[in-house]
Amino acid sequence: MTKPTWDIAIIIINYNSSEFTIKCIDSVLKHTSNETSYQIIVVDNASQKEDYETLQTAISGFGKQNVTLHRSRFNTGFGGGNMHGIQFACAEYYLFLNNDTLVYNNPIKTCFDFMEKTKDAAVCGPQIINEHGEKQLSFDYFTSFAREVFGKKFVEILYGKPNRRKEYSEPISVDYVNGSFMFFRADDFNSVGGFDTNIFLYFEECDICYRLKKMGRETYYNPSATYIHYQGQSINKTKMPIAIKTELKTSMFYVIRKNRGYIEYQFLRLVFILRYGLTSLIKPKYFKLFHRILIGLPMGKSLKQKQVIQD
Repeated sequence: MTKPTWDIAIIIINYNSSEFTIKCIDSVLKHTSNETSYQIIVVDNASQKEDYETLQTAISGFGKQNVTLHRSRFNTGFGGGNMHGIQFACAEYYLFLNNDTLVYNNPIKTCFDFMEKTKDAAVCGPQIINEHGEKQLSFDYFTSFAREVFGKKFVEILYGKPNRRKEYSEPISVDYVNGSFMFFRADDFNSVGGFDTNIFLYFEECDICYRLKKMGRETYYNPSATYIHYQGQSINKTKMPIAIKTELKTSMFYVIRKNRGYIEYQFLRLVFILRYGLTSLIKPKYFKLFHRILIGLPMGKSLKQKQVIQD
């Protein structure tokens, strides 16, 4: 393997949101210590031409050789976009950073220092602060029959998982951290093949941290590092269009079947058939989701299959 050129490769995906991406890059450049060397790899995931050109102009204006832009003509989703980005990475660590984030108080250096001294850590993630300055939930539990049917509080109590709402002063081992800021040891990321590009949206971070856990590698939540995530820019799950809810459930069932097995997948599907069958009688807009669950949520009907190649 080629010796890493940089300490950290920071990979940011843009999709028709160049204004956020430009601000994100600017915050990294202004609030990342020169004690660490880093490259910023921006992947445009088949945005409209105007948005891409706006981003291209802004990146040229930064005048930084360590900031590069690469355009995909096909929207490959979260995992696929990030996997496109690592083709250009040559670093000891990978940071996958959402474009609707801002860094301050040097969280990238904080995570780098933590990973350097914590040898069992494959990935870590900081504390999320929303745009109003409020702390947000920053880690979660692996998806499973118990979590999806009985709820997260049940999983926390039954399996002794750390309380997601508690404030911590020291890093703790968790199932997985939020996908908007994931700081990986490159060797660990590479050893499990990175993100599963069969998944278009949702549960990518759950899947990869589960695979790392099976290899004896840990995921840590590090509260001493913080960053801003514009929660309003992400889709509010209570107001999601049915097509997006369907995509979320498609990814969830795929990850459960892949990582937990066919029997758990089928038991959960039966519960959801009942749940959404009844829901669709009261709210007919859910019938499409009910039908998709009824036929097994095939990945062939994912939004990934609806993407077209851009000029």
